[in-house]
Amino acid sequence: MVQLRLLGPVEIETDEGLPLALGAGRIRTVAAVLISEVNQAVTVQRLIDLAWDGEPPARARGVVHNHVHRLRQLLDGHAELVTRGQGYVLIADPAAVDSHRFRSLVSAARDADPRAAVAMLRRALGLWRGEALADVPGDRVRRTLGVGLAQARVAALQELGAKLLLLGRYGELVTELTAWTAEHPLHEELAALLMRALQANGRQAEALDHYHRTRRHLKEQLGIDPGPALGAAYLEVLGRGPAAPPPSAAVRPPAGPPPAGSYAERPRPAAPPRVAQLPPAVVDFCGRTRELAVLEQHLDRVPRPHCLVLAGGGGTGKTSLAVQWAHRLTAEFPDGQLFVDLRGFERPPMRAGTALSAFLRALGVPEAAIPDSVPERAALYRSLLAGRRMLVVLDNAGTAEQTRPLLPATPGCLAVVTSRRRLSGLVVRDGAVLVGVGPLTPGDALRLLANALGPQRIEADKPAARELVRWCDGLPLALRIAAARLMAHPEWPLGCWTRKLADERRRLQELSAHDADLAVEASLYLTYRALSSGAARLFRVLGLHPGPRVGELDAAALAGRDVARTRRHLAELCDAHLLEEQPQGHYVRPELVRLYAAQRAVAEETRSDRDLAVRRLLDQVARLRPARG
Repeated sequence: MVQLRLLGPVEIETDEGLPLALGAGRIRTVAAVLISEVNQAVTVQRLIDLAWDGEPPARARGVVHNHVHRLRQLLDGHAELVTRGQGYVLIADPAAVDSHRFRSLVSAARDADPRAAVAMLRRALGLWRGEALADVPGDRVRRTLGVGLAQARVAALQELGAKLLLLGRYGELVTELTAWTAEHPLHEELAALLMRALQANGRQAEALDHYHRTRRHLKEQLGIDPGPALGAAYLEVLGRGPAAPPPSAAVRPPAGPPPAGSYAERPRPAAPPRVAQLPPAVVDFCGRTRELAVLEQHLDRVPRPHCLVLAGGGGTGKTSLAVQWAHRLTAEFPDGQLFVDLRGFERPPMRAGTALSAFLRALGVPEAAIPDSVPERAALYRSLLAGRRMLVVLDNAGTAEQTRPLLPATPGCLAVVTSRRRLSGLVVRDGAVLVGVGPLTPGDALRLLANALGPQRIEADKPAARELVRWCDGLPLALRIAAARLMAHPEWPLGCWTRKLADERRRLQELSAHDADLAVEASLYLTYRALSSGAARLFRVLGLHPGPRVGELDAAALAGRDVARTRRHLAELCDAHLLEEQPQGHYVRPELVRLYAAQRAVAEETRSDRDLAVRRLLDQVARLRPARG
């Protein structure tokens, strides 16, 4: 099997173990993007944008075609590189890609016992040969593809350290952590792990010395003080904080006969500790008066619902709203708050069993006492919550099935779920209450801009500020990105920025903070990627419709499908908040969603297919014109 490598210099190795001579320059960028998105279509435009950092020369398209031709010659007999639509697909076994194997091993380690997890994590980290995409030219491609891999590597290092600490392998851990922290001197979680390992190894003075050295690095290079994780480790080493139980106790067999395998027979803590896992609330949070009032009304209901679902499109600020409200409820739930990002629209999403393991550890259950099966973990989790008043925030849920095992059963607890979908299964089967989260009102959107930029700057050009709100569709993510760009240029008038956004061809590109996780387009892509193939195609061809309002007959004509099937796909798009259903079979969509749909249509539909869809729409309009007239 051909080997495709990104975790270091980009390499392609044949079945016989011979490296292919890729050469230097942007052919490595093209190869890296195709490998990272193996078995998925990559448009020529995306290759151009990444290869030339968004500033391509006039001949860029021809250069990309030449690079692809060269790669086809190199891969002949080893892997297929085919043309599809307006781009290319590298067809290969995903297991041939080292970054895919790395993520698979790390994911499997989350559900494994500590000793097996250590072995898996070592294998995963052994795939790295240096910095990801080390020899690929261009900042944008390394930022887009490499940053996430680098973060995943550090997270895997951190997880391996935690497992070794749990197993009591302190000497081994100190040796490895010393090398890791030298490579990542500003990573506070790794520094905290090293401090705990040194303390467990009887080297308290070295642990304190490492704390002060890390604190100096943070102050000198970033101008910040140590965060909560490093501060807590410092207090533990000094003996002033709540020291964790000896990690080796988690794997020490209990007294008496060995456990028979049921979670009820395994060692469990007598009283779960209080946990406070909520992330910080947004400092300049504003608006959402209606949504907060609705949430408060449900909290006052008798009987009180045990689950609230905050559903809205990507970038509408669901997480910020949930966290803001949760912080207001700390007195209402004195036994603590659990929080997890379920990564429901990422690949792969977090499994319910993984989230349950994290919750059980937070509630004081030793690793060795966590049951193997998801139903047993859920039963133990609910047993620990019984009789307690806790708030559980399940952020970024993908499906009802992913969420259901994490719902508490005791009347004193409340689950708050955020999702891009409506999660109707939780509403119908589990009695959850659905609360919609849409764009900000114009007034709240202006207040958000004023909080970020200062009220004087908004008052100086209020018409431009209102126009900016309109171009951003009132979307908090878009507004915050626009505000961040304007803060970087305090001398710019607001009108300068609104003129950039007025250009439909540039709007989505401009609404990017040059970070893969902070772009309207990236947020829409996560939602789009989760659609079924039929709904995704309907979404694309709806991008050929020029207006914000679409009738179901027009949608069926564009898709070339019968009305019944089109209605099912329209319902899926509504569930994903890419459309909103109106009376009399009409649907509306925000302007940014329309622009993204048009972009996907150009990228993934051939010109002939697009022309045919438009002709079908025009024929449909002509047939209905007498009736509409």
